[in-house]
Amino acid sequence: MIRALFHATTLPNASAPYNVLHLKVYYPAAPTNSDAERMSGVISADKTSAPMPVVIFFNGINVGIESYHWLAVKLAEANIVTVMYTHVAETLPGVIGLTPAIDLSKVKPDTYGSGATCPAIQPILDSLMQLNSDEKSPLCEVMDLNNVILGGHSAGGTVALQNAQFFAQVKAVFAYAGHTMASTMLGFATNTVLSVGSKSVMLMRGDKDGVIAASRVRYGTEGQSADPVEKTFDEACQPSAGEEAWDVLLQGANHFAIAHPLDETTGRFFLDMEMIRPAEQVREQIAGLVLAFIKKSELRTEQTVIRKK
Repeated sequence: MIRALFHATTLPNASAPYNVLHLKVYYPAAPTNSDAERMSGVISADKTSAPMPVVIFFNGINVGIESYHWLAVKLAEANIVTVMYTHVAETLPGVIGLTPAIDLSKVKPDTYGSGATCPAIQPILDSLMQLNSDEKSPLCEVMDLNNVILGGHSAGGTVALQNAQFFAQVKAVFAYAGHTMASTMLGFATNTVLSVGSKSVMLMRGDKDGVIAASRVRYGTEGQSADPVEKTFDEACQPSAGEEAWDVLLQGANHFAIAHPLDETTGRFFLDMEMIRPAEQVREQIAGLVLAFIKKSELRTEQTVIRKK
């Protein structure tokens, strides 16, 4: 049985009402069929595989966490506690939406690398530590908080890639349709690719990604052939000894292949290309790749092009 619990925390230095994170934590449960469980719906985690690694997953801009529910369940079924969260705040100056939380003051030529670009990560880690140490928590002593993996989609993938280097407990990072090419609007030179640190990394992308293609003007690369995710792998991924970097191209997949169901009333889905493979098949591949990466298995799947460092 897979269950989830909700938790809330606040962002430091943020103003209400845009300073709240609503967490949803997925985990494998061990029901006892007790009266307390039936009345509350709260079921303690299955500790058979404890302590379990933890994935913190960052959503894309204006993509609700419900679109990644399927992946969280797959990870929890594999004994990986998975955390997603909802944060409503500015996505662009004066524009309110769903965001993984980005501190733009840390994403400038003279500040990048000086600290985390996502102010949500430390409060989330603190919340997980609280849940892990609370005897009344269904997650008490369940999580291995020294084995955290950051993952994300689109801008959330970028957040994951930018921030793994700043947290010692983060051991690896993966992203679908995420890259670290820097916006010229923030003062970066054309074609700038920001470092992702030296930890294990897996980049996944589809060859029918219309959103990244339409966004190249932000990086001054419109009309150029090199894919921003590919450039990130080639120029920014420098794994240290014992670590690995993977670039996985999923043939026939588009930008929102990882999001199901997709809420077409928000976000920029209208920029995307049509997929030419069954969506469920692509999602199964994504889940399989993520699990193989976390469990340090060989990445092998059909209809992909895989490069490794």
